[in-house]
Amino acid sequence: MSDKSGPLTGLKVIEFAGIGPGPHAAMLLADLGADVVRIDRPGSRVSNPVVERARHRASVDLKTDEGKAFCLDAAAKADVLIEGFRPGVMERLGLGPDELLAINPGLVYARMTGWGQTGPLAQAAGHDINYIAITGALSAVGKAGETATPPQNLVGDFGGGSMYCAFGIMAALYERAQSGKGQVVDAAIVDGATSLMSFFFGARHVPYLTTDRGKGMLGGAAHFYRCFECSDGEEISLGSIEPQFYAELLAKSGAPAELAEAQMNPANWDDYAEKLAALFKTKTRAEWTALLEGSDACFAPVLGIVEARDHPHMKERGAYVEHDGEWHTAPAPRFGRTPGAVRSSSDDGAEVVNAWAKG
Repeated sequence: MSDKSGPLTGLKVIEFAGIGPGPHAAMLLADLGADVVRIDRPGSRVSNPVVERARHRASVDLKTDEGKAFCLDAAAKADVLIEGFRPGVMERLGLGPDELLAINPGLVYARMTGWGQTGPLAQAAGHDINYIAITGALSAVGKAGETATPPQNLVGDFGGGSMYCAFGIMAALYERAQSGKGQVVDAAIVDGATSLMSFFFGARHVPYLTTDRGKGMLGGAAHFYRCFECSDGEEISLGSIEPQFYAELLAKSGAPAELAEAQMNPANWDDYAEKLAALFKTKTRAEWTALLEGSDACFAPVLGIVEARDHPHMKERGAYVEHDGEWHTAPAPRFGRTPGAVRSSSDDGAEVVNAWAKG
């Protein structure tokens, strides 16, 4: 593993291998300099080299006395522990928060689940789509008259899961600096996704911000906040909400003058959308990009994931980094004095835990 850098350099983290949000939360910490020892099952392999980067791996059988002893030793020296098992699994392994906080009172014990540690569904299996379904988030995504469209697993696993888990860990570490005590962080995707819906819950009585599928301004109903197909079958996106930005869109695109009337009246949205759809069909995505990108029309081409890597703005920002012959997403956010870095993983987890005891 290359030299460490980042604002979390020196932070000691134990990650119990899992899928989805737990590994992503550990990646966020590792990118910013934390020493993350990943407890892998014997015989396991790297399934995602991007999300599982920057780890010290240790192959451990949690059901053996030796495996349990290793985990207890690691937890005694760690600052943070991340686990994503169903409630009760770590307790049955003898590695629950009561046991580990007794030997390391300063440990921040982060529990990453979908339903949370308590509640009628706590023991049920589930995935991102299920967790965002009961929060109202999934219901808002898609076209009117059609079933809801899963937004990949961005809203639940990562938006409501790993990001809130990482935020909770940092908040607990800040509090520990004052009290000297660790604590459990119950990071449930249903809680995080509900928090993400705060804006819409607070604005639920504002008609044009409704989350009724296909009707809200931000849900694709408005002609000035949606995607359109171009002559080559590619797509572009508009977000021209404010009147001055909308005026620039109309002027630069050559849209019919009548579209300037009553922009915010939902009664006009379908008709205006049809007119814009016809207009955007007259040029390719590249042509519209050359005409509108960089203006105040609030425009961007809709890019595939590899295209996004090669976009000039993303290149200038260094949003993707080539490391050991593989492309990675860059660490985020960015720091002016202590930048994070993409690092390789290694199989020296046991050695790192031993080094923690000496350091």
